[in-house]
Parts: sequence; C-alpha cells; structure tokens
Amino acid sequence: MSHKEDKEGKGSSHHTDLYARIPQTCLPIVYHPDYNITFMGLEKLHPFDAGKWGKVIHFLKEEQFLTDENIVEAREASEEDLLVVHTKRYLSKLKWSLVVATITEIPPLLFMPNFLVQRSVLRPLRTQTGGTIMAGKLAIDRGWALNVGGGFHHCSGDRGGGFCAYADITLAIKFLFERVEGISRATIIDLDAHQGNGHERDFLDDKRVFIMDVYNRYIYPGDSFAKKAIKRKVELDWGTEDSEYLQKVELHTEGTLNEVRPDILVYNAGTDILDGDPLGGLSISPQGIVKRDEIVFRAARRRGIPILMVTSGGYQKRTARIIADSILNLHRQGLIGPEALEGEGSSSLVTSMMSSSGSASTFTAV
Repeated sequence: MSHKEDKEGKGSSHHTDLYARIPQTCLPIVYHPDYNITFMGLEKLHPFDAGKWGKVIHFLKEEQFLTDENIVEAREASEEDLLVVHTKRYLSKLKWSLVVATITEIPPLLFMPNFLVQRSVLRPLRTQTGGTIMAGKLAIDRGWALNVGGGFHHCSGDRGGGFCAYADITLAIKFLFERVEGISRATIIDLDAHQGNGHERDFLDDKRVFIMDVYNRYIYPGDSFAKKAIKRKVELDWGTEDSEYLQKVELHTEGTLNEVRPDILVYNAGTDILDGDPLGGLSISPQGIVKRDEIVFRAARRRGIPILMVTSGGYQKRTARIIADSILNLHRQGLIGPEALEGEGSSSLVTSMMSSSGSASTFTAV
C-alpha cells in the first residue's frame, strides 16, 4: 500500500490530534475503555448492552490476538473536529438533555443535568467518533483498520437519531479528502439491518462517494429522501436468511467495487442482522455474519483497496462474541494482521471459531 502524504497544516485544515502518528508495533485496531456507557443503570433502559465494545476486546485478548500494548487507543473528537461536518447549531442542540434523550432513545436522560449527559453518554460517543476518524487514516497507511465502535449511520451534519449523535462515517471520509494526498473517492458498503440515512443525506450531492446499502425495507428509518443517495440499493424482506443474504452481499459488493475503484472503502458492519435481533427483523446466523465480513474484506483485498470497518448496530447478548469471532476469522484467513500487508497468506492463529456461546453483549447505532 503506497504511503499517502499527510496534508496536515496545509490550507485551512484545523489542528487535530486524531491524525497523530501510530507506532508500527500497534495493530490498526482502535478502541478505548471510554467507549462503554455505564451511568447509574440508565444504559439498561435501551435494548443494548452498552459494554459491548469492551467485551469484544476482552474476547480478542483471551484468544491472544490483542494485548494492551498493540491496540490503538482512540482519542475523543474535539468540537473543531466535529465542525468539519456538523453545524454549530446542531452541536449546540446537544447541550439540551431533551435532545440527547430523543436521539439516544433513553427518555430518563431528559431529567439529567446536561454536564452528566455530556460526560456519561456523549463523551463515549465522541470517543468512538474520534476512533473512526483515526481508523480512516490507519486504513490508508496499513491497508485495513477496525474501529471496535462507531458506525453511527443515522446521524448527518444537522440531525441525529437512532442512538447516533455524531456522523462518524461522514467525518472519517471528509477528513481523508481534506488531509490525505491522493484520496478523492470513497465507497460506503452499509450492511447494518437499517438504512444508513445519515451518511446518505451528507453525501447526497457528492459524486466522490458511492453508497451501497443493504437493509430491511420495512424498519426504521424509511428515509425516502436519503435513498436518492444510494447508488446500489438492496432492500430485504422480513426474515431474510443466510443463503439469499450472502448471495446478494457477494453479488453487490463485487458489482460495487467493479463499478468504481475507490481510494477508501468504509464498511459499516452492523450485527443487528442476527436472527432474533429485536430491531433488525432479519434471520442471519452467527456463521452468516462471519462469512459476510469475510466476503467484503476479501473483495477489498483482492483489489488492493484500503478498508475501514466500524461495528454499528447489534442488540443481543451474543453479538460481542460474534464480532470477536469474525475478527479472528479475518485474521485466520490472512485478510487482517501483519500478514495482510505482506501477502503471506493465512496466519497460524489457532482459534475455536463459531463458539457462539459466551456472555457477549450488544448495543449501538441502529
């Protein structure tokens, strides 16, 4: 992967801490304990386990894939960072607890002082957003990167919703366009169960961004205005199962990457497609999710396209274990890890894949 020159400091780009140099000893996997939302039990009032991201990391450490030393520690996106996409008016609205309660679908936040809401709910989301921006740069430098959080695909520059308060996907792409030489085309492959109306609204008139979106046609958000931005739209029916789903994902991923060769692929890898998810309405098995992620990474790798993955939606206790299993499978297949850069093929990591047991959990952007 050719190294692209960082344009930090040129033109009118503001100073940011999110593009700091990362030691080569670190894997391009971004996380911070601050991702996890734990505040007086309020997180239990939404149908997710707000410690999902920490559990993914725990499972990866258990399998000796990650250590504290080789994870990239996410940094919180500053207000200046957020203003690259968000309006001042929107960010000001987040200073009202009522607005945050509406966006996050946690009504009791309405009664909390905003400084507590900022610290306990919005700071974790800003840290995940910073993580996505950091992972975008790492994907260009290393060929691949994962943010263990992020994927807030219902948020656009001037509105939030569906637990998405910051537009991390849009931000990561705009940072790359503004700051990294030679990055001028992006593709988003959104495989969360819900339509990604936030980034679609943001890139509606931007010909540099190609969007493929595969989602349950009958559920939130049903944003027909945003659908105009989708270049490859795949609307699924209730209860779609592995065989049909994986066939469509493979067909349309190949078609998308054949149609336009992007400089960066942002993959929104929601696990709310899992059978039994209360919000997704699809019937994909844990093995189907692992295979889906492999299909997308393999298609990108075959073409030498840098890929950034974010974890997005997913609401069941099994979800964190499945995300971890998928990451381990990508490593086992030689699609991520040091070997992926040198093309040395599969790693020798021995892992018991598909053990969907375990105390995994979930949360996130619908």
